[in-house]
Amino acid sequence: MSRPLTLKFQNMQKSEYTAESIKRLKGLEGVRKRPAMYIGDVGKKGFHHLAFEIIDNAIDEVLAGFASYVKVIIHKDNSISIEDNGRGIPVDIHPETKTPAVEVIFMELHAGGKFERNVYKISGGLHGVGASVVNALSEFTEVFVKRNGNIYKIKFSRGKKVEDLKIVGKSEGTGTIVRFKPDPEIFIDYPKLEFDYEYIANRLREIAFLVPEVKIELIDERTNQREVFHYPNGLTDFINYVDVSREHITPIFYTKFSSSKDEFIEVEIALSYNDGYDEVILSFVNTVNTKEGGTHVTGFKSALTRSINDIAKKFNVKESFQGEDVREGLTAIIHVKLSNPIFEGQTKIKLGNDSVKSFIETQFYEKFSRYLEENPKVAQVIINKALENQKARLAAKKAKEVVRRKSFIENDSLPGKLADCITKDREKAELFIVEGESAGGSAKQGRNREFQAILPLKGKILNVEKKGLDKALDNEELKAIISAIGCGIKDNCNPKEARYGKIIIMTDADIDGSHIRTLLLTLFYRYFYNLIEAGMVYIAQPPLYRVQKGKIVKYAYSDEQLKEILQELKGDNVMIQRYKGLGEMNPEQLWETTMNPKTRILKKITIEDAAEAERWVSICMGLDVAPRREFIEKYALNVKELDI
Repeated sequence: MSRPLTLKFQNMQKSEYTAESIKRLKGLEGVRKRPAMYIGDVGKKGFHHLAFEIIDNAIDEVLAGFASYVKVIIHKDNSISIEDNGRGIPVDIHPETKTPAVEVIFMELHAGGKFERNVYKISGGLHGVGASVVNALSEFTEVFVKRNGNIYKIKFSRGKKVEDLKIVGKSEGTGTIVRFKPDPEIFIDYPKLEFDYEYIANRLREIAFLVPEVKIELIDERTNQREVFHYPNGLTDFINYVDVSREHITPIFYTKFSSSKDEFIEVEIALSYNDGYDEVILSFVNTVNTKEGGTHVTGFKSALTRSINDIAKKFNVKESFQGEDVREGLTAIIHVKLSNPIFEGQTKIKLGNDSVKSFIETQFYEKFSRYLEENPKVAQVIINKALENQKARLAAKKAKEVVRRKSFIENDSLPGKLADCITKDREKAELFIVEGESAGGSAKQGRNREFQAILPLKGKILNVEKKGLDKALDNEELKAIISAIGCGIKDNCNPKEARYGKIIIMTDADIDGSHIRTLLLTLFYRYFYNLIEAGMVYIAQPPLYRVQKGKIVKYAYSDEQLKEILQELKGDNVMIQRYKGLGEMNPEQLWETTMNPKTRILKKITIEDAAEAERWVSICMGLDVAPRREFIEKYALNVKELDI
């Protein structure tokens, strides 16, 4: 007879679950309690997200037709101010709260003009939480409003009002200035964390391309840097910027169409084909970069393939093209202005409106088909390009099959030079891609065989920026990398099927090592983009110096750190060894400095901005020498680390 199962819980106190157990966070306390829910994280991205929220509000005034100028100033005290010449935030008394409207906007979530379509037809900030979240997560927030011939000021701190609205001067024009300083209590790595000029400049430049009627000025008081972003040709200028080192083989096609039948929607699309092999589609909704695409991108791709297949039949092309055939070598930018966009969360990276898909499918197909009909020479160039891509795709089809992990398991076809690890737990497994056979030998001896695999490379790998897929898959070193990772490439790259949870690039800390690292990063950007997005690609940071005094041994990873160590180890008899390469380290040293998870330094590769990453990969690794020379002359003396 079975006995009943009895569970005993020891050392647990009785607790009552009553109304008193429910904690109610007042005002903006909830934002401070869970900031990542509103800004993504409390690191660099979230830190800058605050600035972008206020910048988006200023741009909304431009989109509404009331502003033409935005000024952004990075101040020396790590605060930032955003000014526009729009209407100015209302300062009259709100009928419900009996407080000034500007106070309501900065003190309450989901309060603002974005919910009233008569005020803002389209807007990047639709949830009405931007201004209040900035207030909640800032040490101070000062708001100056130019309106009614006066300048009004109100001040907040950490979500609370500290100065009432008052008139502080006279003004001839209208507009708003918001100055705030992110709160050190919220953001990690403070005070090291500060506003990044280039990071902000990239976003402002992007906005200026998308909103050609605005002029945006960026000033950095710390360095006296100043730039003005204004691109009257809009998306056409954007295409030329992204394709700076590529040669266009077709003119830039631009179209714009709109509808206000059920809801307001306006679509701008610009595209051109170049002599490269990669597909670049950048998509935006109300100036917000939809990095994960959405229905607008799906509709565009469908219409593009259909229109090219239809014209190809008239050129007696028998076999239909697939989507990838007509998109290789394509640079396209899609900007949708929509009155009621459905985004995935506050960070807005994917559009979900089904109506947008069908609208773009119909309208873009009609306009691009007519363009191809009226420009047969351009159509012929696109068809020839698609035929080449189709041929390369069919030639690479069998080669693609060998990169799937399943085939490796069944056929035991892992590359012979790979020293694999023992564990089958991919989350724990690490793959080190190592420069040179000598360093590879040291890494194999020094590694922890349980979870670390080593793949040594012989010489410099192929530059995939200059070669098509069929050529790349003939290269033995690339095939070894693709085979070892085992997750597929390009559109078939599935991070969940990767054999390793971390892929670590380990090269020498010299010029040749930097070149090989750049070639590998280009490979990962073009063929394993999804792995970078999943946060699985890293760069190992080997030391530059070994410093020894008696039995004390320390490692320096920079010249600055070397100086600190030498100051610490005062006196004579200090031995300094400068490592020229990984091969100079014995297995124990390589493990201790670069491979041991407890002591090593890894740099995670991230893609902060797709358009800028696309541009720099093209410049650094493309065929055109002039832009690369300009880039090197500008950054060679001051660059420390270059993130894709």
